[in-house]
Amino acid sequence: MPADETSGIHCRLDELLADRGMTLTELSKRVGLSLVNLSVLKNDRAKAIRFSTLTAICDALECQVRDLLVTEGSTSGSR
Repeated sequence: MPADETSGIHCRLDELLADRGMTLTELSKRVGLSLVNLSVLKNDRAKAIRFSTLTAICDALECQVRDLLVTEGSTSGSR
């Protein structure tokens, strides 16, 4: 995929953190990931993500993968 094209998947990490009153730093400590890696995900620049990472983030945020990752044009994670 060329660099100027997007995957069509949006990460709702900012919204989920705000809803829970949690900072990216706190999430980083809870899941054991660097701020840089979480920031890449949060800013929709990630090319891939491990299932174990998704599980850890969702466990910490008490959400489902569909709440965290949505397709472009979708206003919420539920379908």
